[in-house]
Amino acid sequence: MFERADAILAAIPLLAVSGLALRSLLAVTGVGTGLLSAPLTAAGPFAALAVVFRELLTGPVATHAADESDE
Repeated sequence: MFERADAILAAIPLLAVSGLALRSLLAVTGVGTGLLSAPLTAAGPFAALAVVFRELLTGPVATHAADESDE
């Protein structure tokens, strides 16, 4: 069965390359759109980092850490 942890681990590298893939797709259509889409290259790694931080701060890891500090 595909669990939440597996989905998060699969999403991180996909998000990391998504900005570059989207920029490459737009660049194929023309030079002007390729130049305009240059900032999208950094969007993928930032999105992946945001997923990691969200999981650390609000996911099961944070819940488990909060439960341990209450005891």
